[in-house]
Amino acid sequence: MPFTLRGDDVCQPTPPTPLPNPYWVAFSADAANLIHIKLGANGLPQDEHWLDVLAGNELHVGEYTFSNPISTAYSGHQFGSWAGQLGDGRAILLGDIHHQELQLKGAGRTHYSRMGDGRAVLRSSIREFLCSEAMHALGIPTSRALAVVGSKQAVRRETLETAAVCSRIASSFIRVGHFEHFASLQNNVRLKELADLLISEFYLECRKEKDPYLNLFKAISSRNAKLVAQWQSVGFCHGVLNSDNISALGLTIDYGPFGFLDHFEIDHICNHSDQGGRYAYHRQPQIMHWNMACLASAMLPLLELEHSPEESQNLLRSALEEFPVIYAKEWQQLFRLKLGLQLAHDGDTKLIERLLQAMHDSQVDFTSFFRSLSHIGKDSKPSDIAQRDQFIDRDNIDHWLNDYIDRLQLEDMSDESRRELMNHSNPKYILRNHLAQAAIEKAQQDDFSEIEKLHRVLSKPFDEQLEYDAYSKPPPLDMQRVAVSCSS
Repeated sequence: MPFTLRGDDVCQPTPPTPLPNPYWVAFSADAANLIHIKLGANGLPQDEHWLDVLAGNELHVGEYTFSNPISTAYSGHQFGSWAGQLGDGRAILLGDIHHQELQLKGAGRTHYSRMGDGRAVLRSSIREFLCSEAMHALGIPTSRALAVVGSKQAVRRETLETAAVCSRIASSFIRVGHFEHFASLQNNVRLKELADLLISEFYLECRKEKDPYLNLFKAISSRNAKLVAQWQSVGFCHGVLNSDNISALGLTIDYGPFGFLDHFEIDHICNHSDQGGRYAYHRQPQIMHWNMACLASAMLPLLELEHSPEESQNLLRSALEEFPVIYAKEWQQLFRLKLGLQLAHDGDTKLIERLLQAMHDSQVDFTSFFRSLSHIGKDSKPSDIAQRDQFIDRDNIDHWLNDYIDRLQLEDMSDESRRELMNHSNPKYILRNHLAQAAIEKAQQDDFSEIEKLHRVLSKPFDEQLEYDAYSKPPPLDMQRVAVSCSS
């Protein structure tokens, strides 16, 4: 969808800054299919000009000319405090191609870069590329990563690194922060234009409702409630859930200091800049709810076009209270499936919570443990189940396993059918930090083979792929506490 809003209060013309001597680091053929790029036998675009376009060096390739690249203004709350105007500090929207927005991250300074250089580094670009495509393969709504283009140009972060550009694709990069921006300026005309744009392109069902803007809020909130439930179900930690990083389409966007859980800590913090643990794993649903409250506040003037201020507040307050209900329903369903339970029974939530508490107490590996549960059968005995050895409190986990086996008796499924169901709900492969780090270290030595291999493995996360079994294992002891910062 082309971002059709224009004006100095909305966006600024932003030609990319050329990247010297660019080269391919990573490329997603699957993402390329979204925008109909023709590929050669090597899996890269047939038209070599795509390399320069995705590096920010050219604006024309084949039939496409990106004549009006822009960066957009938005505002937002960061770590719970109002940060004022922010905007695309290192993201440049090239344009629309086959109903997808193509964006370059790291292609130079923009009007909103503030003190930044507008560049991205190789390390963070590789992480975003791999995680975007891994999340898509897991079935979780996300922006896509088309490619990473590298250069030997020096960029200073904590240390001296090299530059890279990550090209991203999404139906739209509109975020909560765009609403907050116009609301903070008290620009109700722009606020209405933004809401109408979303309704006409992505939320057509809202147009038919009596209160289209109230229903737009409900739809955005519902998508994000379900999204965060999906994150929890695979142990994904976003790391920086500021309101300006929340998609209006319910997509996972802005991959920075993210991380997947290895050993399960319910209060795990993946971002070492988050000293207070605001964005810890167990707080993500609460924080997403808080961000929806920010959206509700920003959309209040739209409801006041049809209702009194008091009535508008009450309508939004009531709509906001639907978030935890939608989240809980989605979370319960996802974790039931992880346990191989198709039917809903009283006590299921308690059963799930007891397991998570036991996993937390013993710091059991989240992904591999849930994957291994499919081997438990209706006739299993707790004392014979190998997974119990991962827990410190054997009596406690034996009690849980006994209750779980009893619960399996209520399901009208064979062990084989349940195993198949569970293996489509519990991935074997996730983007573990130590795997990403190994790929990054090789890439820094101009060896991109590990990125390609890891990308291939993560594209089929639910398949056994026995030849890549080592990629499913928990990290070695010295890599279990890897954390990343916002500069990532």
